[in-house]
Amino acid sequence: MPYAPPPRTPPGRAPEPGRRSRRDPALLALAAGLALLVVAVAGAGWYGHGTGHARPPAARGTGAPPPGTAAPPAEGVTPPTGPALRTPGPVRVPGARELAAARQPGEGTSWIASDSTDLPRRSIRADGPWIVGDTVVRALFREVTAYRLADGAELRSPTLPTPVCEAPEHTTPDGRIVVVLATGTARRGARCDRFRMIGLRTGKAGWTKELLRADPTPDTPVLLAHTAISGDTLAVAEGTGAAAYRVGDGVRLFGVPAEEPGRCRPDQVAGGSRLLVGSLCATGADRRRSHSGLRELDPRTGAVRWRHRTPAGRSVERVASVDPVVYTSVDNDRLTDDWRIVAPGPRGEVRRTIDPRPQGFEHCVHSGIDAGLQPCPGIVVGHGLVHVGGTDRAGAYDLATGKLLRGIRTHDGRTLTPVGFRAAPGTIVYESATPSRPGRTFVLDGGGAGGEEVLLRHPAAAGAEYDTGAGRVLRVGGRVVVTPAHVSGDDARRQPRMASFAPGPD
Repeated sequence: MPYAPPPRTPPGRAPEPGRRSRRDPALLALAAGLALLVVAVAGAGWYGHGTGHARPPAARGTGAPPPGTAAPPAEGVTPPTGPALRTPGPVRVPGARELAAARQPGEGTSWIASDSTDLPRRSIRADGPWIVGDTVVRALFREVTAYRLADGAELRSPTLPTPVCEAPEHTTPDGRIVVVLATGTARRGARCDRFRMIGLRTGKAGWTKELLRADPTPDTPVLLAHTAISGDTLAVAEGTGAAAYRVGDGVRLFGVPAEEPGRCRPDQVAGGSRLLVGSLCATGADRRRSHSGLRELDPRTGAVRWRHRTPAGRSVERVASVDPVVYTSVDNDRLTDDWRIVAPGPRGEVRRTIDPRPQGFEHCVHSGIDAGLQPCPGIVVGHGLVHVGGTDRAGAYDLATGKLLRGIRTHDGRTLTPVGFRAAPGTIVYESATPSRPGRTFVLDGGGAGGEEVLLRHPAAAGAEYDTGAGRVLRVGGRVVVTPAHVSGDDARRQPRMASFAPGPD
């Protein structure tokens, strides 16, 4: 089911097998979602030493993950007699007062958001978060929930008629978004072709439409539409075509034509301050001859500003930044075993290609592939640098030279996720929690291992931080917001919906 992908790998564990790239022409000829195994990227050498910041394990907070649940007996089979097995309860999320009372000197403040909404017993995709004014908003299953940034109070949670399949990475400047809804709640057989505009500042729904295919010729259902917002323009790619619509009223603005001639079909979009369209340029079923195209379009008119293409045998996988444009490239056969960071120039030429594999960096912090052009967790671009993270390590490359300027490595399996940068040279990094130790936020500069500046010590009492899985991490001012990329619908393993940390009073 498009809105129920596999769960994200928790921090400190080996990545789950990925899926073959969406740009594999042989798979397009068979089915858009055929799952194949990939081996997660593994790094070879490293350039630094331990961080030198080891601290004694903190007591696990009230959000400790429950032990595994025993599989239920098969239908018609009588379970064996004997002592009753303990049924694990859901993760208990501490309240604001409890967290405040347990906070130790030097620790930041925190809040943990929970939700008692009943979910199907499977992995549910979570979209967002989006920062809108003084709120942070997430879409999960049939709800779009807004929390107050200051204290995590739930402000509104309108219910949608059917589950959310997909949502853009960005909103309009005034906080509107368009979510893609399934045609029904069934796990199988539903299509993702209903669109609803929502004002995230108020939670009120606007127009709802079944947007037509950009290319209506193929008589096949839309299984999953990828979307992006740039300004007031919504771009929709359906795997065989793309079109743009006005967010305000859903009126179609323009279609995105195929190129070369007819071989490069637009299949992906990325938004933000620029509108990018990715294309699959297939030559039959030969992956070694196929490549990807990338175009920047004027979001109001559809005019092409520049074009870029990958070498034969490689594809655009994720867009890490649209200003400047930086994307990840993967080999059509080896996928994330052979990935690069690529920065096109102002005319679409290749400005810089960086190979992060020798340092052991993982593609978008092992978030997998085949999930749209955005986001790419773990890669942040700014101040002429590409900040990259992964399990046990983080670093920064110079876009002008392609050289690694600084890096750090830990030894306890935590995921290090760059979340920003400072005007002075420095990468702001979130270090994920473990079952026994809280996370933290620090600045990695050029001073070498052990010299990092701790910005925020996360409270040990907020043990539910680990259960978020650190799927997405945002930094808003001095506050860090951590959210899962997928949420389990198993009541015995209920996860927190969001965790947030901020500097506390001295």
